[in-house]
Amino acid sequence: MLELKRDIYEKLIEWKKQDSGKVLELNGARQVGKTFILDKFARENYKRYFYINMMQTSGKEFVECYYAATSWKPGEKRIERPLQKTFELFDETFVDDKNTIVVIDEIQESAEVYSMIRQFARDFSCHFVVTGSYLGKTLSKEYFLPAGDIDTMVLDTLSYEEFLGTVGLRNAYDNLDLYGQGKQEEYEELKKWYDIYIQIGGYPAVVKCYLETKDMEKCKEELANIIRIFVNESERYFNDVLEVNLFEQLFPSIAQSMIKESKGSSDLISELSKIIFKDESDRITQKSVNQAIAWLYRSHIIGYCDKISECNLMDVSYHSRFYFRDIGVARHFLRIAGADQATVEGIINENFVYFYLERLIRERKLAGTSPAFGVYKGGEIDFFVRSLENDKDYAIEVKSGKNIGKTANMILKDGKADYLYLLKGDTHGGVVEKKKYTVPIYLIGRITFDN
Repeated sequence: MLELKRDIYEKLIEWKKQDSGKVLELNGARQVGKTFILDKFARENYKRYFYINMMQTSGKEFVECYYAATSWKPGEKRIERPLQKTFELFDETFVDDKNTIVVIDEIQESAEVYSMIRQFARDFSCHFVVTGSYLGKTLSKEYFLPAGDIDTMVLDTLSYEEFLGTVGLRNAYDNLDLYGQGKQEEYEELKKWYDIYIQIGGYPAVVKCYLETKDMEKCKEELANIIRIFVNESERYFNDVLEVNLFEQLFPSIAQSMIKESKGSSDLISELSKIIFKDESDRITQKSVNQAIAWLYRSHIIGYCDKISECNLMDVSYHSRFYFRDIGVARHFLRIAGADQATVEGIINENFVYFYLERLIRERKLAGTSPAFGVYKGGEIDFFVRSLENDKDYAIEVKSGKNIGKTANMILKDGKADYLYLLKGDTHGGVVEKKKYTVPIYLIGRITFDN
């Protein structure tokens, strides 16, 4: 069976070595491979591995064991450390030491078990990992949020470089010169696979479908099925009929907002409500849209992009634009929204760059809470970032063809940015002039923003 190597595996190994004493919460969208990678990690690195799924029989059995360990009648002796006893009742082979790992999947299904996280972290020696595709539910008031007792990681769909690893080109990617000094055939080979990647995206099932069949239509069907499952499963978490009815409409509406809002929106929820309902929406409708959007964000389906005015990082408008968290999903809904091919390719390339900037923010290498685009003197720069490595500002222009934006050059000329990166699809890269660089867009993940 084809196994996809994931970069997060090494991060899991490092987490085990650090032994922070905290519970690891692994976040990520539905069907990105969280359960698979945790199963592999647990089996290969621990002597004892206990898996509990709160949506399956094991979860029900665990809760029953907990009730048995905590039940008490007058005259009976109370059980000391009832949670420890719970695990012993659940599996008599349980040992609380560093060679044991407990993985609790779909933990959002039980507020009671989620509220045990603090005890898992403080009262046990063994390692705990909790995960779920719909952890947004844990923001409900009945869930206790143990922020100080949790380490977090995010598993995204396969990145472009992980995708390259499936075809034996990861080493070529890692070592190819950013500025055109490598072998021409290597640039062309990586570009060929980039063009495939931005067609299918990175969901493991879709990637496997492509590698096994090379059939784009089958890949589209596989992706559509993943989207359908996500929508169907998400709807059961909504109580309001209106929210359920609008949820499926959100995806093409978000794509339409990506097409319409070239300079972002100061009130993205109102604009999205108007797209969906075609007229001025009342407060109840906007509240419903806001809740559904928050659900998509917490489920790692969409991400926000901020806006920086006049390249001033102190003048930021938050949540001014959406991007999807998978290229295949973005393309799917852009096409449904009726975008022409040139528009689709332009947004897809921007969306691709967004992934990598968001990852660097998550790793605290870039400032901000989300990637941001910039507006300057009536024009726009695709992204504007400040490096936490050297406190320098970088303007980033994304071009699928040969054009170079006037705004990007103006920003550099006026000293609003220290460096300008031109990310293009038809280049092998090069230094255009001092402080201005062209880099193949598919090598964005190699830029470190520390020059």
